[in-house]
Amino acid sequence: MNRHFPPQHSKRKAYWQLIRGDRPVGTLLLLWPTLWALWLAAEGLPPLKLLLVFSAGVWLTRSAGCIINDYADRWLDVNVERTRNRPLATGVLSGGEALVAFALMMLAAFGLVLLTNRLTILLSVAGLLLAASYPYMKRHTYFPQVYLGIAFGWGIPMAYAAVQNRIPQSAWLLFLANVLWTTAYDTWYAMVDREDDLKAGAKSLAIFLGDMDFPALALLFSGFLFSLALLGRNYRFGLPYYICLALAALVIAWQFKTARLRHREDCFRAFASNQWVGLLVFIGIVLALL
Repeated sequence: MNRHFPPQHSKRKAYWQLIRGDRPVGTLLLLWPTLWALWLAAEGLPPLKLLLVFSAGVWLTRSAGCIINDYADRWLDVNVERTRNRPLATGVLSGGEALVAFALMMLAAFGLVLLTNRLTILLSVAGLLLAASYPYMKRHTYFPQVYLGIAFGWGIPMAYAAVQNRIPQSAWLLFLANVLWTTAYDTWYAMVDREDDLKAGAKSLAIFLGDMDFPALALLFSGFLFSLALLGRNYRFGLPYYICLALAALVIAWQFKTARLRHREDCFRAFASNQWVGLLVFIGIVLALL
């Protein structure tokens, strides 16, 4: 295996690639639900300190999650078309270098959490365990997408805890909505790699579902939208919120149309468009709380 980075690149670029600095979609997919929760918990614009803490924390934890994911998958990535050029798969960065970077990112994120309250700090410990263990799920279960939904949604109870020093029922309803949404869009992502994962012996919900992937995705996305509609009723939101939900539903419908033939590139486009779904929900919440 080649242990030397191509001359036109640098070690710094390798680390930037490792944390997906060149692919911000994943950060946005983690950021939007966190912002939903902050605005809902504060019933409007949250305190600036918490907004900065959670925004930076999202970037750090997502970056750390990418690192530990690549570390765990370095045996698999060399056999997957989409991932074979990642720094750990090519040997540009070593496993030890990746673990050091992961530890530094998580320490920085935990340092930010220390600026909040005791309940949020306790929740962050569970968040760390979720982030560190998720990459190993595809070796043992066909449901790593559900586990990712839990990990990606953990910022929701943390945000409520930071603002209100408690976790109300509405936080768990929003958490459920996010688990359904994340499971759905990450299944689009898993469909990109389905053939390669089958050959390599990895597991995913896309593999488990087979030809039933579209009906399952329809149920997941429907549950997501229904949960958000129920949340809006609980908060007594007005028409602008539901218009934004309807627009989000149109984006989701476009995803099904785009990926109808299950081509790799189309499934990835369907996945990536969920950043707009998250933005539309956020706009709806902001408008509803004005």
